[in-house]
Amino acid sequence: MGRHRYLKRMMGLMIFSLMMVIGWATSEVWAAETKYPTRQIQVVICYAPGSTDIALRLFVDKLTEALGQPMPFIYKPGAGGAVGASFVAKAKPDGYTLMGASMSPVIISPLTKEGLDYTSNDFTPICRISSEPTVLSVKPDSRWKTLGEMIQEAKKSPGKITYSTSAVFGTTHVPMELLQKLGGFNMTHIPTTGSGPALTAALGGHVDMVVTPAVAVTSHLKSGSLRPVACIGRLKEFPNVPTLQELGYPVFYTGWMGLVGPKGIPEEIMNTIYKACDKVMEVHKKSLEEYTTNLGSTPAYVKGEEFDKELKSYYTVTKNIVEALTPPKK
Repeated sequence: MGRHRYLKRMMGLMIFSLMMVIGWATSEVWAAETKYPTRQIQVVICYAPGSTDIALRLFVDKLTEALGQPMPFIYKPGAGGAVGASFVAKAKPDGYTLMGASMSPVIISPLTKEGLDYTSNDFTPICRISSEPTVLSVKPDSRWKTLGEMIQEAKKSPGKITYSTSAVFGTTHVPMELLQKLGGFNMTHIPTTGSGPALTAALGGHVDMVVTPAVAVTSHLKSGSLRPVACIGRLKEFPNVPTLQELGYPVFYTGWMGLVGPKGIPEEIMNTIYKACDKVMEVHKKSLEEYTTNLGSTPAYVKGEEFDKELKSYYTVTKNIVEALTPPKK
């Protein structure tokens, strides 16, 4: 009888020990599986090489070092960035698919293109690393010396003054519509197929003013073939050019470059990414700022909730402008 109890007790201890070992092993495997990152992180670029990838290259290279995993650029151009954005929006939210993002595919396209299979809410904002000042320029011999003079004439003769941009509802068109709404005047928009054609229209005298990203027009401003009358976001190389805010128009709408991911990335993974981004900006701040400035952009790092609030503000402004300019469907 005693021997039976002894064997029963030993069997119980063995089962308990086995369960402890299994539990320990399972927790170790779980920990290994949930550690982030353990493999390469793809960064989807929504355009062909030569723009977004260049703006993000140095930051992503340093982020690779901080996270300890390769971060190759994966190019998925098409439909004004919507092809790549759609791919990321539908990707598994595990932190291994991110997107080199800009205003157009994240904010503007979902509001202006029909048939998209994603919305602005399908992304997790990670960080913005730079903003893109916008410049309002005229020919050097223009009869208008200031933007104020142009606005006064536009009020007297609605629609007479013309301006070109790279596209309808682009990042340079939307702020102009907002400016006109705030200022109570009207100019005629002449959309083109890009910043190059928009500049050509102004240089050839086909429009009175051109509105472009700073990076596209800086060489013309330096050569004197165009003259800036205002900007959105300070121009470091032309500090005397007034911003719209300084002229009394609270227009803060500018392009930006940064990173987003699909909606639903777990908090612990996001915290790891945020910490890595902060480390990159802390350790490499000077070189990153020099790199960004040389590209004609403005260093402007924000992350997480602050970036999220900013995107929501951009979304609201864009939505209001689009609705105001889009005729109702019959």
